[in-house]
Parts: sequence; structure tokens; C-alpha cells
Amino acid sequence: MAAEALMHRWITTFLDAQAAERDAARNTRLAYGRDLLDFAGWLAQRQLDFTGADRQAVEDYLVFCDAQGLSKATRARRLSAIRQLYRFAHEEGWRADNPALRLKGPGQDQRLPIVLSEEEVDRLLEAARDKGRSLDDQVRNRALMELLYATGMRVSELVELPVAAARGDPQMILVRGKGGKERMVPLSPPAREALAAWLPRRDRADEADRKAGGPGSKYLFPSRGAGGHLTRNHFYVLIKQIAVLAGVSPAKVTPHTLRHAFATHLLAHGADLRVIQTLLGHADVATTEIYTHVLDDHLKTLVLDHHPLAKRTDPE
Repeated sequence: MAAEALMHRWITTFLDAQAAERDAARNTRLAYGRDLLDFAGWLAQRQLDFTGADRQAVEDYLVFCDAQGLSKATRARRLSAIRQLYRFAHEEGWRADNPALRLKGPGQDQRLPIVLSEEEVDRLLEAARDKGRSLDDQVRNRALMELLYATGMRVSELVELPVAAARGDPQMILVRGKGGKERMVPLSPPAREALAAWLPRRDRADEADRKAGGPGSKYLFPSRGAGGHLTRNHFYVLIKQIAVLAGVSPAKVTPHTLRHAFATHLLAHGADLRVIQTLLGHADVATTEIYTHVLDDHLKTLVLDHHPLAKRTDPE
């Protein structure tokens, strides 16, 4: 029990340092915490702990994860969490080495993202205008969808957007992304129009809340929840409902597929890959390059479906 308590203290201290020194996102810390607790539990079953585990123990744990049927992406993330924990432990003087330092991760299967056509996105944006129990809800939902497609923001970036970023009819807004990195993204005319319609309604509701003794909210899309803003889960459910109204398969539509649509449609219309990388907030252009594969696949389908030579059949 003492060994398990020590491992829990390691994890807690490591995660606190990630928050304070690296400004790691809450979801990232939660994922690392889950991964490290799983590793700690596996070690405890073998009468091991973080201080005594060697490289072979880490390798055996990764083999165990593979045998459990975990995806390559999950196994790669778990190795990353373990490696970073031991790097921190080495810096703190808890360990003289990092047993995970030279281990090679399993890599990740490259899966092409689901792509929505421009016509499908148009239908989603139109359906958002009518989704909501009140006119305020409908105006808010339209603003959410227009902003998401116009900027390619991650859903967490969208729901946590401060209202100050949208003041003054801006042509560009400042987005705070992963690791606290900031970037400027332009707003399309429809997105600016949707924002202009939403802000007065948002401010009236916020003022009424303050007069009633509520705390008010600093966010563009407030909520009565603990975070003070619309949650990712709420928006996930909302976008599925909008898809049904639009006649688009809900299985194809998530907040992230709107981000993919933003990038793919920009690329299809001639945007430079480096520009798209900047707008999406990707640290490495290699991450953005997946959209070139999506476009290649889309063009191949167009040729096979519409080129007259592709429809010819050999005579019997």
C-alpha cells in the first residue's frame, strides 16, 4: 500500500507541474492521469513501483496493452505519459535514469478524416438557424456553427472563447490553443454577421443573470455549468441534432469534422498548406499534410464517378 501511495504522489506532483510549468490543457492532464494510474496498477500487481521499474517492465506493460487490444494511438499516448513522468522524476532527483527514454512507440495508423462536402456544410449552417427552443438559442447556434466552419477551431477553443475576443466587429479573432499557444484566425462575412446578431442577445442574458445575483460569464457562449461556458459534450449533442435537421448523416458530423471541412475546402480552393497549418494551430506541417491525402482521395472518386472513360465497360 505504501508503494501505491507513493506512485499516486508521483502522479499528482507530475500533473500539477504540467499545469503550472507547461500550461497543459485539462483534458491532456486527465488523459495522462488515467494512463499513469493504469500503469501504476499494473506495476502494483507485480509487486513493482515507479522507483523500481526498469526498461523491461515498461516494455512488458506495452506488450500487455497490445494484448488488451488497445489501439496504436492509445499505446503511443501511454508511452508518452510514462516517458514524461520519468523525465520529470529524473529532473526532481527521484530517479537516476529514465527507463522509457529509448523505447520506440508503436506509431499511429494514419486514418483519413471524414470529409463533408461544401453542400453538406451549407445545409448544416442553414439548419442551425432553426435549431433551438427560442430565438436566442437559434441565433447562438448559428453563431457557433458559422464560427466553427469559418475558423477551423477545435471545439474546446470555440466553447472557451472569451467574449472580449468578439467585441468590435473584428475581422480576425485571437484563439488560445493547445499549450497556451495563440494564433489569429480570420472571420468570414457570414461569421461576423452571426456574431453581430448573437452578441446583443448574449449580453442581455448575461446582464439579467448579474442583476439576479449570478456571477455572469466572461465567455462568448455562457452556460450555467461549473465552467461558465457551453460544454464540449453539449455542443457535441447539439451538432448531431443539427445534422438530423439538415438531412446529413449524424454519423458523419462531429465538431471535428467541421474542422476537417474547413481545412479540406480551403486546400481544394488553392490555399497554401503552410497557411492552413497556421490557421489550424498545428505545430508540425506533417499533421496538416493529411488533408492532401483526403483531397487526392476525393479527386480520385470524382474521376471514377464522373469521367466518361471510367464508365466504359469492355464488350463481351
